[in-house]
Amino acid sequence: MTLDEYINQVKEGTKVFENAFQAVARMILQDSKMIEKVNVDGRTTFDFKIFRKGRKHIIGMYDEINSFVSYVKDASEGGSSAEMAFVLVGDPGNGKTFFVDYLCDAYREFLSEERNRKHTFQYKNLDKIGTYGQFATIGSQTYEDPVILAMNLYESTDQNKEALSSAGFSDREIDTLYMNYRPLGACSSFILNDIRMYCDNDISRIKEFIEIVPVPISGSLGTITGKYSARDKITSSAVDLLGEESIQRLLHIRETNNPYRFDLRRGALARVAGGGIHFSDEIFKNKKDLVQVYLGVIQNRNIEIDGYKWPIDTLIIATSNNAEFNRFVAEKEEAPIVDRCRICYVAHNTNYLLQKDLTGYAIGSTAKTTLTKEDLHQDPNLNYAASVAVTLTRLPRSEKLTPIEMMKLGAGEVAGEKSIKTLTEVIDDLNNEPDITKRFGQKGLGQRNLGRAMQLLIEMSETNEGKCMYAEGIFKCLERIVLDYVTDTNDRAKYLEDLKIAKGLYREQVMVAIFNAYMDEPQAIRKDVMNYVNMVIGVDAENLGPDNMWKYTDPQTGELKAVKIDNKHMESIEDRLGLKTKEQKETFRNSIRKIYGQKVSVDRNYDFMDNLNLVKAVTDVKLKSDVAGAGSLMGALANRTNEDNQKLYDRMIDSMINKIGYCRTCAQKTIEYFCTQDSES
Repeated sequence: MTLDEYINQVKEGTKVFENAFQAVARMILQDSKMIEKVNVDGRTTFDFKIFRKGRKHIIGMYDEINSFVSYVKDASEGGSSAEMAFVLVGDPGNGKTFFVDYLCDAYREFLSEERNRKHTFQYKNLDKIGTYGQFATIGSQTYEDPVILAMNLYESTDQNKEALSSAGFSDREIDTLYMNYRPLGACSSFILNDIRMYCDNDISRIKEFIEIVPVPISGSLGTITGKYSARDKITSSAVDLLGEESIQRLLHIRETNNPYRFDLRRGALARVAGGGIHFSDEIFKNKKDLVQVYLGVIQNRNIEIDGYKWPIDTLIIATSNNAEFNRFVAEKEEAPIVDRCRICYVAHNTNYLLQKDLTGYAIGSTAKTTLTKEDLHQDPNLNYAASVAVTLTRLPRSEKLTPIEMMKLGAGEVAGEKSIKTLTEVIDDLNNEPDITKRFGQKGLGQRNLGRAMQLLIEMSETNEGKCMYAEGIFKCLERIVLDYVTDTNDRAKYLEDLKIAKGLYREQVMVAIFNAYMDEPQAIRKDVMNYVNMVIGVDAENLGPDNMWKYTDPQTGELKAVKIDNKHMESIEDRLGLKTKEQKETFRNSIRKIYGQKVSVDRNYDFMDNLNLVKAVTDVKLKSDVAGAGSLMGALANRTNEDNQKLYDRMIDSMINKIGYCRTCAQKTIEYFCTQDSES
């Protein structure tokens, strides 16, 4: 493609001239359907669907993504963010690097569309000039856009604007183009000057030396999106970022002052300098002179070697863990660098429902096998147990909320009388702490720790012998991870306490599974809970018949249903909840009606299964009416010396295997666990 052809395509809109910030902002914000409002921890925020695409996408991180989008948007509009780097700071294993890698993948995919593709220029036929040896073709080392060349083709700015005007651009369009003006890099400018002299400033002859080519998008080449990881302090140098003088080029180039003797693509920055993303992993682990290089690049957006300058167009994103960042900030003389960074503190995911997807990543999507290559089953409660356990370690202690209440409110669920407003107050109070590690969600077991726990579970002899990843085993594995990897004594004690709470919640899930197996119905407990809720709503209904039958339209199916109001059954459940007086029972019923009204209007499939106290009360009452209490069921399952108990046990095992998703190993172990009093809470 010739320069004139490319400029015409920009004029027609089939090619786009924009800087890196504008490209990333357009990628995220161009489709309004991909942006929606969500409620997170009691606050309304935006969710950008571009980060939720693909099999393995970003989960949670709402505040962090909003900060990044705000930063990019401000920079794309010429704000102060354009002279800053975006730095993600947080605990290891909370998704910082995953976020940047995902962004880079999405950006490369965006640029692979023909209209968005980045182009650059190269000079050809240089062997005619005679001072470049065997170099017949030389490309722009920093992948400069052809429009940048067009804005620097003549030595005078007025002539360049006039040329663009004659190509069909209006004055307003030219002003818009010049908002992203930058001079050519040292070697591009030097070679263009040689061509000018060779062609006696004849612009038509000069253009014959120019060829437009697309920028390669391959992630492995480090072009468009490149990564520089902090290296050993002895072997790393500024060359890794900026490039160095090339001996091979000096053998060909006759003019010793030619800046092309520097090989910029030896460094990481030049390869992303044409509207790309540079990712600096653990930026503050680098030695001081490298961080100083970053300061110059961030502030001036130039690559500088021996007084030569190459302007670059790059979005710079970096990561750092809390310890390295705090150490760096403590050195007061490094303040100018931190001042040039937009710091975003990344918290762990604190929503246990979202954590289930992250736990799915840790478990893995492919079918698991034992060491002897036999299929490895996954306990239906494994994901829940692991998700609850790690989420609780990330929640700070508070006098206003218990850990379980905090966890439930954070997931948008009901937590007794406590409201989401209380959680918002707790988060606000904690986020005012000057010590970052004391803020909400900043401490806890990260995704890597969860991955290690899963590895331990898989390698256990019990797992391989039973051919099942049994859920209770994850608590032993997480306990081992806490003891091995958590160094702070206070943190270790808190995490171990959190694991005990999580085990209590797991026991509640076991109770539900046992109830469903006993009733030989996968959704038995859910149906009984909703039956109680419908009784509460219908007990005061005007159309209640003399036989206490109440007809209603099921919001989930739209079908007309009927329920018999059984006051005795309702009061039995409320007694189990510890509600003794008539006033207490009526207050509880009103709260159920209120929750029903609020939740069903938003989610018609809402089923009250997050209300653990209610679920437990319904379970206990049902078991009591059928087999004289959960204690008797435990006894019957534990003592299988008589035929009836053995039949009950076999029937429940069969139900768990064929209807609820258990295998024989985890079904037997789950019943065995139900029959013990260990960790009950």
